[in-house]
Amino acid sequence: MKLNEAGVTLIDCDHKTPTAQTSGYPYVGIPQLKNGHIRLDGARLISEEDFVLWTKKAKPKHNDVILSRRCNPGESAYVPEGLEIALGQNLVLLRSDGSVIYPPFLRWLVQGNEWWKQVNKFLNVGAVFNSLKCKDIPNFNLTIPSLNEQKRITDILSSLDNKIELNNKVNQTLESIAQALFKSWFIDFDPVRAKIVAKLEGADPEIAAMCAISGKSQEELKQMSKDDFAELQATAELFPDELVESELGEVPRGWDTVNIGSLIDLTIGGDWGKEVKDEKYSVQARVIRGTDIPNIKCGSEEQVPIRFIESKKLKNRELTLGDIVIEVSGGSPKQPTGRTIYISNEILFRLKDPVIPASFCRLLRPKSQELAVFLAIYLQIIYAEGKTWLYQNQSTGISNFQTTVFLEKEILSLPSLSLLKKFEKITVPMINKIDSSERLYLTNIRDTLLPKLLSGEVEVSDLQGEVT
Repeated sequence: MKLNEAGVTLIDCDHKTPTAQTSGYPYVGIPQLKNGHIRLDGARLISEEDFVLWTKKAKPKHNDVILSRRCNPGESAYVPEGLEIALGQNLVLLRSDGSVIYPPFLRWLVQGNEWWKQVNKFLNVGAVFNSLKCKDIPNFNLTIPSLNEQKRITDILSSLDNKIELNNKVNQTLESIAQALFKSWFIDFDPVRAKIVAKLEGADPEIAAMCAISGKSQEELKQMSKDDFAELQATAELFPDELVESELGEVPRGWDTVNIGSLIDLTIGGDWGKEVKDEKYSVQARVIRGTDIPNIKCGSEEQVPIRFIESKKLKNRELTLGDIVIEVSGGSPKQPTGRTIYISNEILFRLKDPVIPASFCRLLRPKSQELAVFLAIYLQIIYAEGKTWLYQNQSTGISNFQTTVFLEKEILSLPSLSLLKKFEKITVPMINKIDSSERLYLTNIRDTLLPKLLSGEVEVSDLQGEVT
């Protein structure tokens, strides 16, 4: 049945772009459509006045599908409840009236194999971009199950998708906790400052540091188990009770002030190899590009290229536990180079083949595992804060990260080995949880079931009780 016969309406966008603001309503463009969801990272913000104007014609509603007509034609994302957004150029809305297609089912219908066959059938191939025409999309012909079947399919796929989203939120929380802990201990020096204040007030500095580390009151400390109290006390003892002047300003007494380069054993550029195996390029490997870094962190590595590498190139570049890959070329006017990813055993397990950085990335190998975790989180923090902009230059329109300058000039305060080990012990389980294959497993189940359920190859009744 054609979409326009199934009660699906196409609503086109406004073919102009509103002025960007520093705050306001999100104006969603093609880059915000990711894996069936709307991700507002990087979205243009527009004024309330422009929001009203741009939503007169096309105001996205809950269960609408936003469809890209250009750049990646056929890609889509559904509109969740309560999301107030304006529609960007080259996007359209698909809206079901519910007569034939259950509105929450529409998001799944436009991800099936039949959908992509229709996209390819109506695709207009251009010199720069392929595209879909608004007049063609309503004529897409798709097999549509009964409404009852649609509701049952939606329940199954949405349940899996909700688990994936919950997993994503947990991982974002863990990443935030690790970064907040780093800032508290190694940038703001909260336990040290707590000891200093306690000494001035005639209080117990160790108890003050324990409160600063744990976020507990003194009364709550008394309620801790004996073992937990002892471990927290041992951690507090690792922090000095004095700040001294350094080139960074005040730092804890006894901590070294060092450049990042002094903590690195090896730095080497990546490689790209060849697409096809031959006598020279004989080793199959996965090659991490800058663009792959956020995908790997989100548990999706399907697009990490498989290439063939010279064995001698692989020898010095194969990634191992604790390595850090840093993007050194690319970026954009709004996005600096310097994105990084810490290589955990979980990531190596997921990628299976030997792994190397791509040509526009570099391998940084810290001198120890403790330093690897410490540096990995530090690099994430300074990237998020925009500090890597300071280490860029531009050549022929491409931004390049000045690695040598960065390693020499970027200075930090280095704590004792004992404190580094304690930080590693706390944060490595978080990193392993973030990098675990659980999201990939759930995503694979969802994406495998989707075409089978839509085609009837797998009956919904066969799955009753399986997805809970």
